[in-house]
Amino acid sequence: MKSRLILSTMALSFLALASCGPKAFVKGQYDDVERENLLNDQWSETDMQKAVRDLVTSLVNSREINKPGKVPVVIVTGLQNKTSEHIDTQSIMDMVRVELMRTGKVAFIDKEAREDIAKEYEYQNSGMVDEGTRKGPGGQIGADFSINGRLDSIVQEVGKDKSVYYKLTLNLTSLKTSMISWSDQKQIRKTFKKKTIGL
Repeated sequence: MKSRLILSTMALSFLALASCGPKAFVKGQYDDVERENLLNDQWSETDMQKAVRDLVTSLVNSREINKPGKVPVVIVTGLQNKTSEHIDTQSIMDMVRVELMRTGKVAFIDKEAREDIAKEYEYQNSGMVDEGTRKGPGGQIGADFSINGRLDSIVQEVGKDKSVYYKLTLNLTSLKTSMISWSDQKQIRKTFKKKTIGL
């Protein structure tokens, strides 16, 4: 009888410990990426979508982009992360580039591909490639503008209330004059309330 009681107690203790341990996500489903994501108080894909789309709309309607003549050629340089979070700023600038290219009003130079292109030039001029098809230095298009920016945040917490504020600023800079031709910002504030977690 005593041994049964001990075994029952041990079994209940094991179950209690197991229920307190980390949970595994074993069932999933596809979700709409346009649906707002407020699962936590961090920078989310919804924040990125809202900020990028508003800024791209502003840039596409700017005087610089709508000048008559050739389509402006742009290079994306970088985005400074001045928040306390680890945020993939490359992903933000990739979305800026894709959304701008969809408008058909801007052409882009691939900054990341330059090293690979230089190596390909070397190979094509090594004698291994037919002379009529090989490419070489001197034919690339120079960018007219660069796009860079900065992401800032302010976090305030009082009692059970928390406020998270983000500001994404983008600049379009002329490579000829180094003057900023366009600049705009998107501000996002999210509020959260702590929940009391019971046992």
